[in-house]
Amino acid sequence: MTTENRGLPARLAAQIVAHARQQGLPSGTHVTEQSLADIFRVSRSPVRKALALLAKQGVLQHETNRGYFVRALPDAPRGPLMAVLDETEERYLRIADDRLAGRVEDHVTETQLMQRYDLGRREVQRLLHRMEKEGWAERKAGHGWRFATLADTAEAHAEGYRFRMLLEPAALLEPGFRIIGPELERVRRDQQMLLDGGVHRVSPARLFEIGSDFHETIVGFSGNRFMVEAIRRVNATRRLLEYRAKYDRERLASQCREHLHLIEMLRHGSREEAARYLRKHLDVVRVLKTEPASDARRARTELAAQL
Repeated sequence: MTTENRGLPARLAAQIVAHARQQGLPSGTHVTEQSLADIFRVSRSPVRKALALLAKQGVLQHETNRGYFVRALPDAPRGPLMAVLDETEERYLRIADDRLAGRVEDHVTETQLMQRYDLGRREVQRLLHRMEKEGWAERKAGHGWRFATLADTAEAHAEGYRFRMLLEPAALLEPGFRIIGPELERVRRDQQMLLDGGVHRVSPARLFEIGSDFHETIVGFSGNRFMVEAIRRVNATRRLLEYRAKYDRERLASQCREHLHLIEMLRHGSREEAARYLRKHLDVVRVLKTEPASDARRARTELAAQL
C-alpha cells in the first residue's frame, strides 16, 4: 500500500464506499464533507483527504465550486480500499469473537481495548461507535462502555425467532400500518441486488444488515413504537452470532425470493395473507438455523410451495 493510502483518510475512504453502497447511492449523488464527518464522527480535514483519494480512484467526481459526486461505485471495494476495509472488519470481528467466547468482560474501557488489541484510541473509538450504532455496546454514564447481553446459544437463538414469529406478523395487522413507498422500494432493491448475485459477494456483516433492515422496515410500517424498539433489540442480541454463522448462500437466495414475495403481498394490500406468510418464513429460518437438517429440508419445501 502506498503512503497516500495509509492512515485515517484511507480508512475513511473505504468506509465511505461501504456506506455509499449500503445506502444504494446512485451516480450523480452529491456527498458533502460535513455530512460524512457527522456520520463517521471525525473532523472535516480527513474526510476532505478521503474524498480526494476516492476521486483519484474514479469512485467520485470532483466539480469545482460544487464538491464531490458519486461517479461509479464498485460492486465491492478494490485494491488499497479493500485491504483497509478488510483490516478494519477483521479487527471488529475479532472483538466480536472474543465477546461471544466470554473473553471480553461486560464492562470495558477504551484503554483496556487499546492494550488488548494493540490499537490506537481513535481506532478503538470508531469500533465502539459502530458497536453502539448496531446496538450491542453502549457508553456508560460514568467511565467506560457496557456490552449488551447476547443470544449466544442455539436455545437463545431459537427463542429470538419464536419471539419474532409473534411480533412481526402482528405488526402487519396493526391499525396504524402504512407503507412508506420509498422505504419499501429501498429494501426491495437490496433484496433484488442480493438475488442478482450480491448474495455471493457481500460480507456476512452486510448480509445481516440487509436482512435485519428488511424486517425492521416492515415492522416500522406498523407505526407502533414498542414493536419497532422490540425488533431492534432482538436483532442487536443476535447480531454477533449471525456474523459468525456458516451461511448457506443458496438458501439466502431463496430467502430473498421470499422477501420479494412478501413485498408484493403488501403492495397488493393482502396484509392478513402476508402476516401468515411472514410467520411461516420466520419459522422456516428458525428451523434451518436451530433444528436438524431433515426438519430444515421439510420446512423449506413447504414454504417454497407457497411461492
